[in-house]
Amino acid sequence: MASVDITRVAGNIGALNALYSLQNINNQLSLHQTRLATGKRINSASDDPAGMSIATTFDVRRQGLQTALGGIGDAKNLMSTMEGGLKKVQDILVKMRNKAMEAKGDTIGSSERAAILDQLKAFRDEIDDIVEETKWNDKALLSGSGGTGASAPLTFLTGAEATGGTSAFRFTEVSGSIATNQGFSASTASLGASGLGLNNTDGLTAMTTTANAETAMTNIEAALDVVKAGISQVGSFTARLNFKEESLTVQYTNTESAYNRIMNANMAQEQVEASKYLILQQTATAMLAQANVAPQFLLSLFR
Repeated sequence: MASVDITRVAGNIGALNALYSLQNINNQLSLHQTRLATGKRINSASDDPAGMSIATTFDVRRQGLQTALGGIGDAKNLMSTMEGGLKKVQDILVKMRNKAMEAKGDTIGSSERAAILDQLKAFRDEIDDIVEETKWNDKALLSGSGGTGASAPLTFLTGAEATGGTSAFRFTEVSGSIATNQGFSASTASLGASGLGLNNTDGLTAMTTTANAETAMTNIEAALDVVKAGISQVGSFTARLNFKEESLTVQYTNTESAYNRIMNANMAQEQVEASKYLILQQTATAMLAQANVAPQFLLSLFR
């Protein structure tokens, strides 16, 4: 600061020095009060240009990770819907197998076998209803072949690109994830891409002999094996999603921590600084008042 020459009243250097200090104190007090009001250490780029750039990079990544975590949650819900449908189909197939096994015995007559056949057909129709109703956003999950339904590739947002930018995230495509291009409709001609092959020409056309029951039971067991494989694959992919979710959660927490350290204010420290500058503001104001009246002692020279 400039030295004070009290004999030159045309320029009150002492008051100017006090005013300059008061202005700096007011600026610092305003800065800390703004940080306390917003909770952020950086409220404009001028506060910390480099810090703002780094924090923005972290912010973009943490928001991308949050979006990816949401996508994984949606994917898990979709897979749970698919698994629920498959488990119900499995339960019905087990009941159908037991009924077909019951029809193999010679202790029941033709009328009882006819009743079992009607029940098997009812079970089969219920499987078709379940397959038809198991959807996600109007997309069939268990029916269809080729480019639709269970045989279509499923694409999920699951994580960040290892070699991409901070905002690049990978969509994972799962091709033929369910029993290799397999649909689960029961009323199909044969076991294959379109369904489980339990229509009237494959063992459910009659139940008059032990051989008919044996054929039906064989076809039902084959369909049951396909459904079990589908459930296993759904479970495996859900487990992968769980691992990805855990990994991204750790990444998100660490990224949030880095962003928080740069961008957000230490409230305890800011309160200490604000209290200090409040006191300095009062003392600087008092000193400015004293500096303004200091040159008046020269008036005694003119008495």
